Amino acid sequence: MDSQVTTITTDEGRRAAFDIRLRVFVAEQGVPEEIELDEHDATAAHFLAEAGGRPVGTARMLRRGGVGVLGRLAVLPEGRGSGLGAALVRAVEEHARREGLAAVELHAQTSARGFYERLGYAAFGEEDEEAGIPHVWMRKDLASR
Repeated sequence: MDSQVTTITTDEGRRAAFDIRLRVFVAEQGVPEEIELDEHDATAAHFLAEAGGRPVGTARMLRRGGVGVLGRLAVLPEGRGSGLGAALVRAVEEHARREGLAAVELHAQTSARGFYERLGYAAFGEEDEEAGIPHVWMRKDLASR
């Protein structure tokens, strides 16, 4: 299946990304919609993964000082296991590098910790909960990679 990841620049792309997030986080995982779609969406950089010409994954990056914060990484069931999640992470990292940021951090669901570790992220701090789901903060320095 032909796939690609792009930075979202259109309202149509944003709607597709939000639809994916609602399907994955709200419908599948039970996260309240008012938590999932938040005030940070207006200022974040958004990314869309397509496979076979259809939107199947998304992520966003916020800027916090000299660090990019990857969040809202979601891939629809039909795109899972295809490498699109890793491609989205790489797109966020490249965007952060172009912005001159030193690192990327993320608040990972603990069930996804191994996925991020395979991509070079290391956990820091204690586990906590977000929307009733266990999470851990993770970080990858970009300067050394």
